[in-house]
Amino acid sequence: MPDRSPSEQAGGGDVRAARAKQRDPMSPRARQVLAAGVGVVVAAVLAAVLFAGRAPASSADVAPGISPSEAKVLTLDAFGSGSATPAPAFTLTDQNGRAVSLSSFRGKAVVLSFNDDQCPDLCPLLAQDIVAAHHDLGRAAAHVVFLSVNVNPYYPQVSAVKAWTDAHGLGGLADWVFTTGTPAQLAAVWKLYGVDVQLNPTTRTVVHSTGLYFVGPSGHQRAFGQFGTNVADTAVFGHGMAQMAVDLLPASERVPVAGPSAAPASAGGATLGAPAPAFDLPALAGGGHRSLAGDHGHYTVVNFWASTCTACVGEMPALEQAHRQLGAAVDFVGVDVADRAAPASAFARRAGVTYPLVTDRSGTVAGAYGVTALPYTVVVGPTGTVLVRHPGALTTEELVYVLQNLDPALGG
Repeated sequence: MPDRSPSEQAGGGDVRAARAKQRDPMSPRARQVLAAGVGVVVAAVLAAVLFAGRAPASSADVAPGISPSEAKVLTLDAFGSGSATPAPAFTLTDQNGRAVSLSSFRGKAVVLSFNDDQCPDLCPLLAQDIVAAHHDLGRAAAHVVFLSVNVNPYYPQVSAVKAWTDAHGLGGLADWVFTTGTPAQLAAVWKLYGVDVQLNPTTRTVVHSTGLYFVGPSGHQRAFGQFGTNVADTAVFGHGMAQMAVDLLPASERVPVAGPSAAPASAGGATLGAPAPAFDLPALAGGGHRSLAGDHGHYTVVNFWASTCTACVGEMPALEQAHRQLGAAVDFVGVDVADRAAPASAFARRAGVTYPLVTDRSGTVAGAYGVTALPYTVVVGPTGTVLVRHPGALTTEELVYVLQNLDPALGG
């Protein structure tokens, strides 16, 4: 049986060292989500090569409205007044079957992403970010384009990018353009932008880097960022994208950007040993709210999930089994960060989940907990302190073992 990394723990022993054997709890898709972080590094290095010869400037040099905290949220590398050459040109087909070239957006700020039209994990979070950014832009949306290139050569059809667009609430946005082409055409564009795409022909799935390319009205790239790996707070990330786009525009076209700015980093938060961020979220079904404060005095398992996340779907029966096994000694709460209430509730019923589920579609609570990918589990102690942070899926046995390692009386 393969080894896996130990959970992060405050105190206690090393889970990996304490067990002679462990099962790998991660589905192939969960591994893809985690591997995306590796791809981000590759893309960042390649982006640096693309713009070699120009020392990155401070964010203020290129984006007067971006604070250091927002630059961190976007993982932003700014290139001063721009790169020495225009962003690489390409022509593909959009979700409506029309030919689209990068040059057709001259005079507008372009936020370019590379997106899997079958992705159930990070890309849906990007869609939520873009919806938030669109609303924050206000009238400046007429001068901004959110342009995306398909990275899934197994599903290159126009109908596939159209279906993904509509399913994630982007169909009504005039500033959203999702392009596709033949596998060869797509691969050529990935290469131009240094996008890392790893293909699995057996499962017809992909792993891809999550770069954001900010291209100014002149067609020159001005900054490079990342989505989906640094913050799950949709409102904050969307605001940052909108502000970065507006800062690329001529001064005469800039307008105040709505939405919440990223707060400066502070001590505490959801780090190990710190008080768990409080939340009071609406129930996914049946009305009412759920407050973390109501769980004080018990160990609480807080699981961040979405029904579109393959690894989450696979993990939920294990969480339900652990919930039943541990009984009243441990509270469970599932925090849905991406779904509309009705389909998520229906999914939970089919999965047989009996522990409370709440909704956090804005991602505010997920952002406060530093959730970087799904699923993500945090164990909070009886006094409200964060004891365990675990990215990725868990089996029933592993979760029960972790909890009993914290307190041998649990589940006894």
